[in-house]
Amino acid sequence: MLKSGPVPLTFRQLSPKEVVELVRKSGLKGIEWGGDIHVPHGNVSAAREVSRMTKDEGLEIAAYGSYYRVGCEGQENVPTFDSVLETAVELGAPLIRVWAGDRGSDKADGAFWAKVVEDSKRIGDMAQKEGITIAYEYHGNTLTDTLESVQNLLKQVDHSNVRTYWQPLPHHDMESRAKGLEEVLPWLENIHVFHWINLERHPLEGGTEEWNKYLQMIQGLEGERYALIEFVKDDQPEQFLKDAETLKSWLRLD
Repeated sequence: MLKSGPVPLTFRQLSPKEVVELVRKSGLKGIEWGGDIHVPHGNVSAAREVSRMTKDEGLEIAAYGSYYRVGCEGQENVPTFDSVLETAVELGAPLIRVWAGDRGSDKADGAFWAKVVEDSKRIGDMAQKEGITIAYEYHGNTLTDTLESVQNLLKQVDHSNVRTYWQPLPHHDMESRAKGLEEVLPWLENIHVFHWINLERHPLEGGTEEWNKYLQMIQGLEGERYALIEFVKDDQPEQFLKDAETLKSWLRLD
């Protein structure tokens, strides 16, 4: 089953309360709260308050979008996983999104791969004790930047609690994106939804044909996951509300 929601990074200028009110108005079901602005890593009081206001409006916590770089703990601007996990627990997040390192697969040597694999297993174990799933961001300049690399990583980690997101990579055509999605289906958690043309944001409605193909591939999977609107044209709340209607129509939600 696919549920709907946003990733509020497109609304960093809004307070958590304003985000919650906007999402409630949109009719979407959950929110992936980010660890950069709205729920900073280690700020458990903020996590507790954001969790309360989210649930008070009848919304769900879809995930905690952290900026933890797997295999890079101790580096500047990389939070400790202890602080990330503590925050996710207070937030009531069922999943923590993490980044598979700090470099693309073409720049990663064997030693770096080994660090990311080892750390993935470590945080997978830690999160599992709290009933929280780990999922990689599917993104460039990390070890999930190509189909071959993300499969290689997931197979090497081989941990039941370490999975992945998916999103359409910018410089790929629809067929290669669909192939990439098909190959990660056994490990798939949430997906990030947006419509870009030449790296420019466009209304979601323009991507209907393409996204219907992707969503049909996902709908039959067991369990629950979220389709989360990530980027909104011009970061405008009015456009977000239109995009929310589009997403709900794709998912056949009222």
